[in-house]
Amino acid sequence: MHFLKKLEPGALAPNFELPNANENSGGQTLTLSDTMGENGAVVFFTCNHCPYVVGSEPRIEDAANVARSKGLGFVGINSNDPVKYESDSWENMVKRANKGMSYPYLHDSTQEVAIAYSAERTPEFYLLNNESIVVYRGRLDDSPRDPSHATTSELDDAINELISGQQVSVSRTESIGCSVKWKE
Repeated sequence: MHFLKKLEPGALAPNFELPNANENSGGQTLTLSDTMGENGAVVFFTCNHCPYVVGSEPRIEDAANVARSKGLGFVGINSNDPVKYESDSWENMVKRANKGMSYPYLHDSTQEVAIAYSAERTPEFYLLNNESIVVYRGRLDDSPRDPSHATTSELDDAINELISGQQVSVSRTESIGCSVKWKE
């Protein structure tokens, strides 16, 4: 997928309105403004089958808890083509959410949101300030499949800098993960 324009730090995050597969968190549909906390939000692109997402799940839950404790909303968006990847169907999203996911899990069935965000990988994180400006885009850390090998914590660092009123020192990293599974 080639994007006409990349969503990079400094840009205004596009709005969305998507159905939520996690009945235990949030409403039936959520918008970006519903997602925002008083200090901003973390929006990340994810899926059910990617080994990089699966390997990061406990750390993603930790990141969601940290975000909420610091006044940030936190939401996952699945944009993969469920026709080619049955494991990413709505039914399988509901099953995954019911296994203890603490944040809304949105379905981008048209892939319009992934295109608007120029999302490339799963997982890929966007940290927004309270004005919906992207202040960080990229990875959680440098070892999504195996937490024991992580030597960085870029998302956590960016959250801490944002909350403390500092400029985010590393605003862009390359995500490590599976590619978004685009429709033909």
